[in-house]
Amino acid sequence: MSEHKRIEGIAAPLLIDNLDTDQIMPKQFLRTITKEGLDRGVLFDLRFHPDGSPRPDFVLNRPEYKDASILVGGSNFGCGSSREHAVWGLQQLGVGAVIAPSFGEIFFSNALNNRLLLIVLEQDRVALLLKTLNTNRHRLLIDLEQMQLSCGSLAFAFTLGERHRKMIVEGLDMVGATLQFLPQIIAFENRHEAASPWAKVLPADEGNHGHIA
Repeated sequence: MSEHKRIEGIAAPLLIDNLDTDQIMPKQFLRTITKEGLDRGVLFDLRFHPDGSPRPDFVLNRPEYKDASILVGGSNFGCGSSREHAVWGLQQLGVGAVIAPSFGEIFFSNALNNRLLLIVLEQDRVALLLKTLNTNRHRLLIDLEQMQLSCGSLAFAFTLGERHRKMIVEGLDMVGATLQFLPQIIAFENRHEAASPWAKVLPADEGNHGHIA
């Protein structure tokens, strides 16, 4: 089980309010049956010209933000449609965390369930953080044990639900997080079967394919 107690790296400002999931992952990149290659589509219309050449003035194409692993976004980051591809694409691009004053509700849930850390930080603190980042080579440290982000001498505490914090730190997906409760699940099944034996599902074998007894 891998642990990810700290996220440290270059933080890039992406100060676009109401940046929706259609912009984060345009529709033409949804025509796939796998998650592979979604990094190409992330913010495509902002990152590239129509001919596919990079836009040199876009923040993620600038040399000082090469390999940025943290984004500092605007209000209502990730609003819009529910496409989970936006989260997968950001992760494939190397983004491990997004900091913003607020997030779209569905994106917030999709991100944390996929172990993409989202941190809600008040607008005035975002402004102060960006100013400090400019004098500290854009580097930021996020400590998931101390629940604190720091840049130089600047430090802010943040909050995160314990379930999602544990998923990120321990590298658990939703299935892995659910299996943490396997003893309780088995105990519930046993109680339910004892109270309602007619509803018990028999194990599959040559003569039975999981039929109810």
